Amino acid sequence: MIHYKYTDKEIEAILKTLTIVIDTREKVNGHVLKYLQQKSIPVKIQKLDHGDYGCMIPANPELGIQRDLYMNTFIERKNGVDEITGNLQKDTQHAFINELIRAQGSRFVLFVEEPDFDEKIAKGDYRSKYDPKALKGRLESLKAKYNFEIVPMSKQMIGHNILHRFYYQARHFLKTGMF
Repeated sequence: MIHYKYTDKEIEAILKTLTIVIDTREKVNGHVLKYLQQKSIPVKIQKLDHGDYGCMIPANPELGIQRDLYMNTFIERKNGVDEITGNLQKDTQHAFINELIRAQGSRFVLFVEEPDFDEKIAKGDYRSKYDPKALKGRLESLKAKYNFEIVPMSKQMIGHNILHRFYYQARHFLKTGMF
């Protein structure tokens, strides 16, 4: 296997080109786009097989990157517990579970725009009639089975956390020679 050992200066130059890839089906994400634009982060809109966000490093032949490198790491964004319970109904869960199946083998995380997500589940503070204990059990079982995490946060932090998650994963991959 061939890999490159980059200097810190080269890694810094490569990371300045890190591009956030947004799935064409991702809607109502103006707050994420605004954050990325404010930080002058390149964005590419294209179909993703799973997740709403991914990232890539564009080709840079001067640094030995002959073609675009798409990282095998993805983020799915959910609005809150109500959207997730909607995804777990008998008539809709198939699509959600298929996405988790497609994401296996990648680094995959679910960002939830609801800081008190866990508290709402524990208290049953959501529209669905899903029993709180059953919902918690269902989510924990899915996390274990499909190897992903759920990370609640405020809507204001989503863009920040998308960028920094991908930035530091790419940095790690570059420092350890995984490219």
